Amino acid sequence: MMRELLLGILVSFVVTAVFGRFLIPKLREMKAGQSIREDGPVWHMAKQGTPTMGGLMFIVGIGAAIVTIGFASIQAGRWGHIIVFGFALLYAIIGFLDDYEKLKKKQNLGLTMSQKFLIQLVVAVVLVLVLRLQGFLSPNLIIPFTGHTLFLPEIVYFIFAAFVIVGTVNAVNITDGVDGLVTGVSLPVALCFGTLAVHWGAMYTELSLFAGALFGGLLAFLLFNFHPAKVFMGDTGSLFLGGAICGLAFAMNIPLILIPLGIVYIAETLSDIIQFAYYRATGGKRFFRMAPLHHHFEMGGWSGKKWSEKKVFFVFSLVSTIFAVIAYLSMYLRYSI
Repeated sequence: MMRELLLGILVSFVVTAVFGRFLIPKLREMKAGQSIREDGPVWHMAKQGTPTMGGLMFIVGIGAAIVTIGFASIQAGRWGHIIVFGFALLYAIIGFLDDYEKLKKKQNLGLTMSQKFLIQLVVAVVLVLVLRLQGFLSPNLIIPFTGHTLFLPEIVYFIFAAFVIVGTVNAVNITDGVDGLVTGVSLPVALCFGTLAVHWGAMYTELSLFAGALFGGLLAFLLFNFHPAKVFMGDTGSLFLGGAICGLAFAMNIPLILIPLGIVYIAETLSDIIQFAYYRATGGKRFFRMAPLHHHFEMGGWSGKKWSEKKVFFVFSLVSTIFAVIAYLSMYLRYSI
């Protein structure tokens, strides 16, 4: 178990790092530059033209790791890591189409919200069906910190699962707004899933491999994505990342762990919702200086002191790490750890 986790980290890190050296110049050559939101912080306009769709590099790294190290599992008919990867890949395709539309139109507008929601909802339902048929999950919710289980009617669980997946995937996407931010925030998330899988025994071997590969791929991507970013992951990468996190949560049958584990994603999404609602209710006033939350702190937060992108990265990543530990402990009672 620990062997698969560590090998997954190593192989994915190396492949991602090497592939990134070739991918970034190719993206520049293709003029695959990011269009920056005009309503974002004005200093972000300097990022205009930075290559996007860099998420392809860790997608390739993760794929290489799970196929090579997990080949014996595939031969033995254990497909958990492939199912989660395939699910995340479907979201990456949605993101790629969105990125392509943005590049074609030369503005930060891709697929419409209704188009993305409908496609993402269909993919979410497919994942839940496949995992249910393969015996990875049951229509029951394990309550964090208690060890107790809430039993739901199957149709209720399916509706719950579909909307949790779509919501989480988009929350991860929203967090991708500052150099390295969603990468740094997601590293402890991946490691939490990996360590839980290791402690829960052989039935989770393939999932520990996938979680390790996710961690290694993100760590290598951070070499290129840390401020000042040489490349952005784009919707291709952020939707893949959201899909991978949801895939792990549901394949391990612990979706409620996403509440503490995804606290930063949740806070980012809530800041957008609060900002919109407050703006409408007050006739144009803003609750935050700018939403989502990372922009609020960049603009001065409540203290008036502006945070650098590096400070946003380190503070948000630290919060994610603390809550990853809390999330790990919240599942302590499920099995003997």
